[in-house]
Amino acid sequence: MSKTMIIFLYGEDSYRARQKLKEITEHYKKIHKSGLNLKYLDFSKGDLNDLRDEVRQTSMFKEKKLIVITNPFSISESKGLKDFVNSDDVIVFYQEDKVNRRTSLFKFLEKNAKCQEFELLSGQKLKNWVKKQFEKYEGKIDSQTLDKLIEYVGSDLWRMENEIKKLVSFKKKTEAEDIDLLVRSKIETDIFKTIDAIAQKDKKEALKLLHKHLEKGDSPLYLLSMINYQFRNLLIVKDLIEKHKPYNLILKKSGLHPFVVRKSYSQSQKFSLEQLKKIYQRIFQVDFQIKTGKIEPETALDLLVVEI
Repeated sequence: MSKTMIIFLYGEDSYRARQKLKEITEHYKKIHKSGLNLKYLDFSKGDLNDLRDEVRQTSMFKEKKLIVITNPFSISESKGLKDFVNSDDVIVFYQEDKVNRRTSLFKFLEKNAKCQEFELLSGQKLKNWVKKQFEKYEGKIDSQTLDKLIEYVGSDLWRMENEIKKLVSFKKKTEAEDIDLLVRSKIETDIFKTIDAIAQKDKKEALKLLHKHLEKGDSPLYLLSMINYQFRNLLIVKDLIEKHKPYNLILKKSGLHPFVVRKSYSQSQKFSLEQLKKIYQRIFQVDFQIKTGKIEPETALDLLVVEI
């Protein structure tokens, strides 16, 4: 029987996955007070050799290491992982989003690790989670109002958590009119799909979604402000990546929501820092051109997307 404990956390629900990871690391820190043997490795910037080096290093303290590997599917291959099955350390593989189950890495982890998948909550499971969060913050919500909140926010638990905190601090008993007053509809947040398409350089999809917003009556300047917001985040995160800051430090230094950091981190890989600076400057130029009447707003947005 192997001495190792390999844990595999993955899935689209990054909120619950991250809470589980936090629970594991906090438990480890309670037992091992020094915290010196809690290590983070990002496989989007490294490989199995980094893990091998980490495992081989002798600890000053006679205690197990906890090694957290983020973005393990950046390598996808499992060749060499069997070397760690009999290690004395605890190794956590942590992958946000869907994973390719056909890879040898997934098959290895499925066989050798304690696996936990975090799918997006829906239906009764989502309702139960929201109810528990209201109770946690000593708030109340009836079933009809709860349905309305879920209709507005959907399965994004990062956002749901923030909305619940906001609602409870406004009033202990949340009612339907409070949702209308304080929560932006999920339909409005669909703008982020457009921003995603732009960042993914899928110009055809971005233009299609952009025109849907315009047909719906969304203001071109509002759309431009959202594009500006997204590329500002990409620039912040990319700058920290270029400075070789580890992921957990990027979370702290950026001052951005973990969900925003996660999305920006992956999207920023599609651009160089210089490209992002040029795009950011171009957005300001377009904003000025629209506001001074030098170009039609819809045309300006189309040209911006095509240029990106």
